[in-house]
Formats: sequence, C-alpha cells, structure tokens
Amino acid sequence: MTDKSSSVSYLSVAMTTTGITQNTGGNTVVPSSTSGIEFYLQCAILVIGIVGTVQNAVIIYAMVASKQHKKQVLIFYQNVLDFFTSFSRS
Repeated sequence: MTDKSSSVSYLSVAMTTTGITQNTGGNTVVPSSTSGIEFYLQCAILVIGIVGTVQNAVIIYAMVASKQHKKQVLIFYQNVLDFFTSFSRS
C-alpha cells in the first residue's frame, strides 16, 4: 500500500514542475542562412513577376497584330487586366 501512495505523490510532483524557462526580452539574432534564403526567395519572386509581365505583353501584342483581339475579347481583356495589375503589386 505504501508503494502506491508514494508513486502517486511522485507523479503529482513531476506533473507540476515543468522546468519551462521564459525569455523576457533581449535581442534575438537571426541566422545568416535564413537571410540568404530570404534574399534568394525575393529574387525568384521578382524574376517570376518580370517574366509574367513580359508574357502578358507578348500575348497582347500577338493578339493585336493578328487581329484576334476582336474575336477573343475575354482572353484579350484578361491579359490586359493582368498586365496592368502587375505594375500595382507590391
């Protein structure tokens, strides 16, 4: 009977003491590898944006040159809207 009561008291003490420490402030240093990855990610996003803008411009030019913009009105206006909104994205 004593074994049962001693294990119960041990478990209650073990569950109440968690040993969590809190950081109450101070400067945190970001590893340099995270900054490098963030730089390359921003460069990739910039390149994708530039390529998409150029593709829309080429599609608009091709549709106007072949006079397909009168037949395919929805596709033409979709590309025009996408082209102009690519300048307003931040």
